[in-house]
Amino acid sequence: MNARNRPLPGLITLPPDETRRPLRYLIITAHHDYRTPRRSSIHFIADELARRGTLRFFSLRYSALSKHKSDIRCGIDDRANRVERRNGVECFLWKTPIHPFNMRAKMLRPLEDAIFWLYEHLPSRVMLDWVSEADVIIYESGIAPIYFELAKKLNPTAQHIYRGSDDLATINVAGYARARFARVAAKMDALCLLSRRMAENIASPANTYYVPNGLAEDLDMSGDPSPYGAGLHAVSIGSMLFDPAFFVVASRAIPLVTWHLIGSGQGRTPDYGDNVLVYDDMPYAETIRYIKHADIGIAPYISAAVPVYLADSSLKMLQYDYFALPTVCPHSVTGDYASRFGYAPGHAKSIIAACGAALAAPHQRSRQILNWAEVTDRLLAPQNFADTGI
Repeated sequence: MNARNRPLPGLITLPPDETRRPLRYLIITAHHDYRTPRRSSIHFIADELARRGTLRFFSLRYSALSKHKSDIRCGIDDRANRVERRNGVECFLWKTPIHPFNMRAKMLRPLEDAIFWLYEHLPSRVMLDWVSEADVIIYESGIAPIYFELAKKLNPTAQHIYRGSDDLATINVAGYARARFARVAAKMDALCLLSRRMAENIASPANTYYVPNGLAEDLDMSGDPSPYGAGLHAVSIGSMLFDPAFFVVASRAIPLVTWHLIGSGQGRTPDYGDNVLVYDDMPYAETIRYIKHADIGIAPYISAAVPVYLADSSLKMLQYDYFALPTVCPHSVTGDYASRFGYAPGHAKSIIAACGAALAAPHQRSRQILNWAEVTDRLLAPQNFADTGI
């Protein structure tokens, strides 16, 4: 071996053919499957990773119990427990007889912990194989990090990254999973959070970074033509903490506005005004038309106690910001954005005032927005960017 090819101390030298192969990425999540029609930020990151190398998408915490929770993955139940390729991405939905969950009763905690322990120590064979072969493993917040120690043992040279979409206490993740995350957080290569406001509950500041959501680079080129007719139009996207009472008040108090509710997961209520239109889930590209051409956007969270980090992490409010829509939302999630107009859930005068202020406001974007390539760059190497500091 000549000097030029000699391995340096402390470094692993791959064979020449290995240095040229695409990196192998693995996403482990308990909330999503790459094949579902409803897309979240992890789907867009997955698309970007698939362009850069080979991607596998492993979906867990799914069983017959999931049907009682209206799990979006129930629509692909017939494809569970087999590897399927979609758009070049290998997908696997791991369905078990039952899955662990927060039983929310102190007296049931031993049983809850026992089910989690079994779930952790009897992993899917597919997961074991995919973990062993990955170069980069991304764990979405929730229970996915319970497999970090196993993955680190099977594949110590892989890069292990946590994608923090939610605060674990806020979304009532079981104590077992929260304790596991607290134990392993400092051992991961990076903890990438959607909002700096989430960092106060992370006890590992040295490897914690801020990596926000993004949007397609050419999003402004899509979304035409307008789906609306004449008049004023307000749009609400999604079902998270959806408050139908907001639209009972707003539709009757402001009849000149047509209120468009897309994918709320709830049907029309008899108390809505005739100016409320309710839609089922629709393809992402179609929702962009409704956002782009609206006069205002609505984030009708049902409680004033929603997590404050939604001010930064909400994908729908990011889309509203991109198209410079004045946005109506609870006071708790207005953040420091000039384009947000807050109200108190359940208080009619507050709701009406916020809507009126939004309708009178200029259309101005109130933050810098990254594209998905820029988000993925920061997710994979957050230490290389000045804007990822907490």
